[in-house]
Amino acid sequence: MSSFATKAKVVFVLGGPGAGKGTQCSRIADRFRFTHLSTGDLLREEGSREGSQYGTMIEEHMRNGKIVPVEVTCSLLEKAMKSSGNSMFLIDGFPRNQDNLDGWNRRMSPKVDMQFVLFFDCTEEVCVKRCLKRGLNGSGRIDDNLETLKKRIQTYNKHSLPIIQYFQGTGQMKTIDAGPDADQVFAQVESTF
Repeated sequence: MSSFATKAKVVFVLGGPGAGKGTQCSRIADRFRFTHLSTGDLLREEGSREGSQYGTMIEEHMRNGKIVPVEVTCSLLEKAMKSSGNSMFLIDGFPRNQDNLDGWNRRMSPKVDMQFVLFFDCTEEVCVKRCLKRGLNGSGRIDDNLETLKKRIQTYNKHSLPIIQYFQGTGQMKTIDAGPDADQVFAQVESTF
């Protein structure tokens, strides 16, 4: 990040599996000139990259609905940020637990300016329907199936919800009702930005 004249601006984007984070981040990136970094996409790419020292471990963690170690995730995020040519980032699906937040603060806090957390609030029922539909439509994701989804939701409820509650308590969170269709959700997002 030393290539930036000023600190990079970061918005964390959180919400349950299927809350619509990726869909909305693509729209935010187009409209407001942010670079969208999906931690899930970065991890999937690294997991399938030939010769990756982390590939097998990443795929195993993702298949089991577990959170990949923060050092790996932060390393991939920092590399993507440095090579983007931008200084404004949406970091989608991170931090997912206290360890993620602590690791980020150790490694990245001096280099970035965290703006706020954008939280897509959506019922578990709607999230599950969206993920299963995405899986049926050939998403190619190893985690868009009911068995893995159950594990992902357990992990989210156990580890991510406390982080969301933490950010709520700090006043750094902006909550979006992610239940309606994508256009209605984006109307809320636009007024937030």
